[in-house]
Amino acid sequence: MSPRETLDGAWPERLAAYRAQLDCRFPQVGEVFEDCLRDALAVLSPEGVSAYLDTGRLLGRLGRGVEPVLAFLEEWPAVVRSIGEDALPAIVRTIQALSKSPNGRAIAPFLQILAAVSRRLATRDQMQHYLDLTLDLMERTSGSIHGIHKSFASPGLPDFLAQAPALLDSLTIAGLKNWVDYGIRNYSTHPDRQRAYFSLQSADSRAVFQRERHGSLLVDHERLLDLCLRGLWHDSAQLVPYSTSLLPSASAPAADDPAVALPLLPYYDATGIRLPDALDDAHGLAGIDRYRATLAHIAGHRRWSQSMFADNFSPMQRLAIEFFEDSRIETLILRQYPGLRRVFLALHPRPVEGACNPETHSCLRHRLAMLSRALLDPQHGYRDAALGEFVERFVRTMASGESSSEQIAELALAYVARTRRQSDQQASVYFADTVIEYRDDNRHLWRFHELSDDEEMFDVPPPAAAPSEIERLPPRHYPEWDYQSQTYRPDWVSLYESLHPAGDAAIIDRLLEKHAALARRLKRLLDLLRPQDKVRIRYQEDGSELDLDIAIRSLIDFKSGARPDPRINMSHRTNGRNLAVLVLLDLSQSLGDKAGDGQQTVLELSQEAVSLLAWSIEQLGDALAIAGFHSDTRHYVRYLHLKGYSERWGDSVKSRLAAMQAGYSTRIGAAIRHAAHYLAAQKAEKKLLLILTDGRPSDVDVQDERLLVEDARKAVGEVGRRGIFTYCISLDRQADAYVSDIFGQRYLVIDRVERLPERLPELFLALTR
Repeated sequence: MSPRETLDGAWPERLAAYRAQLDCRFPQVGEVFEDCLRDALAVLSPEGVSAYLDTGRLLGRLGRGVEPVLAFLEEWPAVVRSIGEDALPAIVRTIQALSKSPNGRAIAPFLQILAAVSRRLATRDQMQHYLDLTLDLMERTSGSIHGIHKSFASPGLPDFLAQAPALLDSLTIAGLKNWVDYGIRNYSTHPDRQRAYFSLQSADSRAVFQRERHGSLLVDHERLLDLCLRGLWHDSAQLVPYSTSLLPSASAPAADDPAVALPLLPYYDATGIRLPDALDDAHGLAGIDRYRATLAHIAGHRRWSQSMFADNFSPMQRLAIEFFEDSRIETLILRQYPGLRRVFLALHPRPVEGACNPETHSCLRHRLAMLSRALLDPQHGYRDAALGEFVERFVRTMASGESSSEQIAELALAYVARTRRQSDQQASVYFADTVIEYRDDNRHLWRFHELSDDEEMFDVPPPAAAPSEIERLPPRHYPEWDYQSQTYRPDWVSLYESLHPAGDAAIIDRLLEKHAALARRLKRLLDLLRPQDKVRIRYQEDGSELDLDIAIRSLIDFKSGARPDPRINMSHRTNGRNLAVLVLLDLSQSLGDKAGDGQQTVLELSQEAVSLLAWSIEQLGDALAIAGFHSDTRHYVRYLHLKGYSERWGDSVKSRLAAMQAGYSTRIGAAIRHAAHYLAAQKAEKKLLLILTDGRPSDVDVQDERLLVEDARKAVGEVGRRGIFTYCISLDRQADAYVSDIFGQRYLVIDRVERLPERLPELFLALTR
């Protein structure tokens, strides 16, 4: 027996053991537990799975209902993919802090947006800043009666959690902290205004948001920069953002303020290339150009630099070696990509000669920055003799080839010995115009004979990821539109897709025989619409072949002395249909009702209609896919594949159509978005999404009847902007009250459901003529 068969055979027992460890008796959890567990097993280590189930059990015992448990079980695997499973203890501590306060109702919203937030933050450090910010907001806005114990929940915390993913789309953690601090300072004692602020409804909230919204976010440009790194440097290192929220301004500290710390510079280690989470436009360059300069510099180090033992050099010597090595790397970079010189010159500071006073400051750093500028800019204008000498020596060294880190280190030591002054030993270092922010901190250059807890070793590979036990596509999470707040609820709906079970294909054959007369009538229409392989285009002066009839007539005219027609050639064009169709079937419980006064159910009539439609499209040769959907709360939307684009009309497709069953509810927005995912991938000039439904969008966890209607309308607009034409066939006699709100004028209400098998194929032919 294969290992896979052994795993599958043992799965029921393992599933039962996992279920016992979770120890949660909510029936809603039981419905989705297996799917959530399979998703978790694909990304979590054995220890992580145990912690995952223990946390789920903890949430089930908090007394907050089923929603926190479901949210955690569904969202945590996606969080792990973004920031790793080691973030769980910090998440649990935050949940416990919320539970012990009057803000227990905020636990579910906190967990529901956790995956969306983690994708924007991408590291545990940034996630920790977000968690600290959440708890700080809770603590400072929760109310108390006597000033001892918190008695009233924070009015603004739920609104902040709902807006957090959207805020992080445009703000860094530092910007988000400033935005939150403003709201707390000004509205901590005014609940209504606090809610308006943290829901982005008040004017000052939007104004502060725009004030903090600046720069280029790494998360928005990560894919472009990754492609740049791979394409130009053949380097596949991971790009990892670090937060600037606890760092000083990016500008260099003033010369007379030694207490100001230097900004954290980019660097790389075994885990990847570390870059700031945001960069402002500066020096006439966009933030993305500053990222490109930094990435090019680090990629050059990764290709050409060799590490050296730091114990052999003094701190001043190491500083000089780093400046010289940076200049060597940039010289090699500019040989390959000379266009980067403009960017480097714009970002490299221009130290003023003589600006450093050696009586008050150590000036070595200032001299090295001048030399670095001179090596990059031939028009530097510096008159220092030693500087000019070492510029020439550097040029001669690099003229022989790529040189090496060891050779450049010798040149740097010679420069230190040649220019050394007694004042270089002073504690006050002159920093003005010496910080070159697009360069990394050069930690990769140094190795140490004696290791301590402070040094990092860069030759240790990162731990390999644990292989997943079960290979399965995770559920897809889709947003849902909230018309009241005019915002999306991110990752709100969990959609599970699978292949529809099979039944007896002969049932569909009997249905087609029942409508043999209708099929013959459709056949005559199809013959008119069927594409011809070639259509002649006559009367062409230049063509692919001679049009014999016209050529003979022209010859007769010529012999008769008349002016002949020169258009004696013809060409051909293909008369084909470039169309892709996806039929989306509502498989909700109401399809099991009887159709009018007849004996058939709406589901059976839908089977007949879709079968005739599929047969018709097969005759025309158009690309067709068929899918069904139903829902049981936002946690459990099922998308069932009945026919794929690559499948022909045959017994396998008929058997799935024969097994169609009605059940659950109609959460149509997520189904439309998922159907568009497949339809948009088709290479066709026209893409048609044909939706067959029998009722208003609804679900058991939604009380507002308008909510899902507005979400469906938003989904139709989204797919329309992707070039997909949506058309609805409604079997609900009351559909006129809502269907136009969703589909505009692109719908048809069939009052007599028994005519569906006839109307559906004819409608398709009318839409695709």
